[in-house]
Amino acid sequence: MECQTQLIDADGNFNVAGLEHFVKTVRLGECGLSYAVVSIMGVQSSGKSTLLNKLFQTNFREMDTIKGRTQTTKGIWIANCLGIEPCTIVMDLEGSDGRERGEDDTVFEKQSALFALAVSDIVLINMWCHDIGREHGANKPLLKTIFQVMVRLFSLKKTTLLFVIRDKTKTPLEPLELVLREDIQRIWDSVTKPEAHKSTALNEFFRVEVIALPSFEEKEEQFNEQVKLLRNRFMHSIALGGLAGDRRGVLPASEFSFSSQHIWKVIKENKELDLPAHKVMIATIRCDEIANEKLSFFASDEAWLELSEAVHSGLVTNFGQKVGSILDAYLAEYDEQASFFDEVVRSTKRQDLQAKLLQLVHPSFRALLKHLRSKSLEKFTIDLDQSLIAGREFASSVRDCAQYSLLQFDQDFSGLKVKHADWDASLSREKLQLNIEAHATSIRSAKLSELMSYYKKQLTEEIAQSIKPFFDNAEQSTWASIRKLYNRSTKKVLFEFTVTLSGFELDSTDSYNLKMDLKHHARGVVENKSREEARKILTRLEDRFLDVFYHDNDSLPRVWTGNEDIKRITLDSRVAALKVLSVFVAIRLDDKPDTIESILYSTLIDTRAARERENMTVSDPLSSNLWEDISQENTLISPAQCKSVWKKFIKKTNIIVDQKMLIQEALRRNNATSHSLWKYLALLSIVLFVYMIPRNFLYPLVVGVVIVVSSALWIQLDFTRRFQHGTVAGLVSILLSLRHVIMNVLRPIQEQQQQPPQTVAASRTQSSRCGPSRKVDPVSNAEPGTPSSSSSSSSTVS
Repeated sequence: MECQTQLIDADGNFNVAGLEHFVKTVRLGECGLSYAVVSIMGVQSSGKSTLLNKLFQTNFREMDTIKGRTQTTKGIWIANCLGIEPCTIVMDLEGSDGRERGEDDTVFEKQSALFALAVSDIVLINMWCHDIGREHGANKPLLKTIFQVMVRLFSLKKTTLLFVIRDKTKTPLEPLELVLREDIQRIWDSVTKPEAHKSTALNEFFRVEVIALPSFEEKEEQFNEQVKLLRNRFMHSIALGGLAGDRRGVLPASEFSFSSQHIWKVIKENKELDLPAHKVMIATIRCDEIANEKLSFFASDEAWLELSEAVHSGLVTNFGQKVGSILDAYLAEYDEQASFFDEVVRSTKRQDLQAKLLQLVHPSFRALLKHLRSKSLEKFTIDLDQSLIAGREFASSVRDCAQYSLLQFDQDFSGLKVKHADWDASLSREKLQLNIEAHATSIRSAKLSELMSYYKKQLTEEIAQSIKPFFDNAEQSTWASIRKLYNRSTKKVLFEFTVTLSGFELDSTDSYNLKMDLKHHARGVVENKSREEARKILTRLEDRFLDVFYHDNDSLPRVWTGNEDIKRITLDSRVAALKVLSVFVAIRLDDKPDTIESILYSTLIDTRAARERENMTVSDPLSSNLWEDISQENTLISPAQCKSVWKKFIKKTNIIVDQKMLIQEALRRNNATSHSLWKYLALLSIVLFVYMIPRNFLYPLVVGVVIVVSSALWIQLDFTRRFQHGTVAGLVSILLSLRHVIMNVLRPIQEQQQQPPQTVAASRTQSSRCGPSRKVDPVSNAEPGTPSSSSSSSSTVS
């Protein structure tokens, strides 16, 4: 059954009898702690009564819109809610900001609002959506007064403030709620609190909730639907998680009537609730004047101005002590002049004056911190440079120098502290640490860069200088030797680098990356040198061909007698050149087997295999740009490039082969002519010998020696070939060659004369055993002169 009564009339009289009757009628005393009190406040004619009637099925008097916006609810009315568990009591408060009471008569609305907050578990604050952001429309002055008085008068209880935004516009609820919460928090922060609650947060006293409802007149159906949803939130409101689930200090329901009467009495007797006392007002104005005067005198004080000016030039010794004495003097003058005023006001204004004085000092304090930070950083830089010059390890030097610099910073800061302020140097110290770390990182990067450059240079010199002979020899074991050199040099340098790097105390990732960079550099040196040498492949092929072509198996100059198998020699020379080509085809640092040499041989040398591929229509393995077993980055000469280089090589070497074959044919003809001449000379020598014997025995002997020596010189010096290029050139060539022949003849004689007798005898015995020595033709060992222009196709060895 619904029961309703006026609890407090418009004049502030408490209806004790009516409340007692209400408590008995709704049987409130039987509820124990299972009850809730809900009240609503807001500006006049904002639809408070209508909302309560819709929400709790009460029957409060509503405004007649036909008669206009007039005061409907006077005083405070109370009723019980129907259909809601637990038992819920609702109070309808007189609207604030009404024209009936006038703008100056706000005592009752403050008292009634304070009463509602004191006795209620949930307070609905009804407000228009368009009033959000306004001072009076949003009840901000009223809330400020209520907060301040409630903290001072009542125990720590938890009240839920449910702000109901009426006639919600298109603006989303989230930004509206954000503005409301910020305003409420700002009001709470501005309230002067007793010492016991100075640090108490708003949520210790109040729980703030915000909802929005559409217009009742324009969107009645939506309004009713939203109200139904809101009504559900009041079901079991005191349960854990409900609107009043975290309330504290609840009195039994039987004590509700007495408690309400006592609270209203306290509120009515609190005269200062309306306006500040005259004494407090005078104290506030006068203390403000004194504080402003002292602040002005301090700003023009000569001692302070001199001290402030000195700060711009650098550090000031005992700055905190000097400033503190000046501040103490002005605060003492304030205390003396304001000692007769209200203690609370005097203390508050003194705190404000001290805060403003410190605001004037703070820029100089910050400037000193900047000077101190610069000085400490400079000290660290100098100490670190000296430590590194002395040969200390980098990481330990940075650690020790940084520790000393920070310690010096702390010691110097102790002279800057101002006792009236709780300023610290934590931010400046952190910034100094960051500056030290940044400088150390910069130096470390530079040192590591120098080390990397040094060891890279060392790797480059060791590998680049040692690798060239391997390429010059270009043997089957070339890449095995290069790999051995690469691994040995890299291992050696990495070991030295690791030892040096330990002084930097790098983490494993950075250390690993640096080492890998060195290894990559070493590999890059090999690759670059390989590519450089590979660009000279045609010259190397020609050199290897000529070396094999003009030297025998013992690496001695080949003796051309005219009976050599030039085709076989040419084939051997080209096979040797092909092996050189196979060496320069790819970079083989990974020691992976490949079939490049066999492919080159079967394609470029083995004519039978080439013809078989043509007959079987098999693709040419040298027509591709990639090797099957070699990656592109390790390829120095592609298959197609090998084929092109080989063609150029064959074309050049064919000229040499053709010329040598022509010379061989000429030697054969000369040999035939020499044999015929030898026969005639022999016959002539016999005749002369027979003729001269009776006259003088020495004549035939001399003639025979001359004939034999002349014939040998004719054959060995190849007179016919030398005179092909002219008489003068032939004579010069013969004279030069004759000198070599004579030296070769005299050299054994000279060596025998220099040997001991036993050695000479042994040498003669050995010579007799071995037979006559082999004659060497120095002329025929020389490389051919002007290349022959004859066709090379007939003498090309496939």
